[in-house]
Amino acid sequence: MKQRPLSVTLVSWLYIATGALGLAFHLTDFRSQRPFQFDIAGVALVRFLAIVSGVFLLRGANWARWLAVAWIAFHVVLSVFHSWVQVAVHAAICVVIAYLLFRRRAGQYFRATNF
Repeated sequence: MKQRPLSVTLVSWLYIATGALGLAFHLTDFRSQRPFQFDIAGVALVRFLAIVSGVFLLRGANWARWLAVAWIAFHVVLSVFHSWVQVAVHAAICVVIAYLLFRRRAGQYFRATNF
């Protein structure tokens, strides 16, 4: 297996940290009076997908980079319902992450692993 590019490592850990911190933050919204709230379950699932994406990016799974880009693209769509500043920030982050995960060196890393 070829050496993992630093950019992939950084994006991977960013996703793991973002997912873990977001999951911890949003699970504090859980209330025992209302044991199953669908909105919290949805948010938890999205945060969990970030963690899964980050872990499998580190392992070199090609599908994980697609999941990572889909995850941030989903946030671009969600930010449309907020402010245009959030749309711009999420869109810029999406472009940077897509570039880092799909540039030639990263592509060679994901092709080199048989996952």
